[in-house]
Amino acid sequence: MGLTLRGSDFALVAKRPWAVLVGVVAQFVIMPLLAWAVGGLYGLTGMALLGMILVGSAPGGTASNVIVYLGKGDTALSVTMTAISTLLAPFLTPLLILWLADETLDVGFMDLFGSILQVVLIPVLAGIVVRAIAGKFVEKLLPYLPLVSVGGIVLVVLGVVAANAQTVLSTGLLLALAVITHNLLGLLLGYGTAKAVGLDRAGRRAVSVEVGMQNSGLAASLAATHFTPAAALPAALFSVWHNLSGAGLATWWARRSGTR
Repeated sequence: MGLTLRGSDFALVAKRPWAVLVGVVAQFVIMPLLAWAVGGLYGLTGMALLGMILVGSAPGGTASNVIVYLGKGDTALSVTMTAISTLLAPFLTPLLILWLADETLDVGFMDLFGSILQVVLIPVLAGIVVRAIAGKFVEKLLPYLPLVSVGGIVLVVLGVVAANAQTVLSTGLLLALAVITHNLLGLLLGYGTAKAVGLDRAGRRAVSVEVGMQNSGLAASLAATHFTPAAALPAALFSVWHNLSGAGLATWWARRSGTR
């Protein structure tokens, strides 16, 4: 993600602060609360519910930018929202997890903060610096970076599913339904929020996807580092599903590009 970003990607904050603010606030309000509510609705408890909250409290996912582009949305807004939510994640994600999850969690703010710095923020900032220094070299790599990202996520998903084979067999269907509901409601409420505040169609599409698609890799990493492998299962399922739903939504939007 860092290698795909440039300093100019943050300029939209000054040009269209309202759109960026609406999107980022929606990201960190809608998805965490939905995770808690949907998990409770489906009767999830323990590590399954915690895993849902981890996913909901994560920043936007990197694949969202591609989905917005394919769906003829506001790609610049999408990229900016992903970047800003990622920068805010070390502060907001731990607070949301500790607020919504069980008060007896044996993990503190600084533990989660440090993990997010290592897993997300430092690599992203390093990528931005590398692109600024060696832009021509990075440009040659850009077409291959999505494959690297997808390959990494596939390995994460395979590892999580393998470590939770029994859980998948016993509660996999219920958890999958919860994950699907979480994602679809996030897409819907993200679009509705953007429409309510008057963003244009392209902006609504960008906010919808940014809200509905999460950095599930970060959620899985936090689960594996600070909790149990079972807490990473919702992130693995979300990682697979949100790419399918996002691709389907982008295809539908692209075909209806002349409609609202």
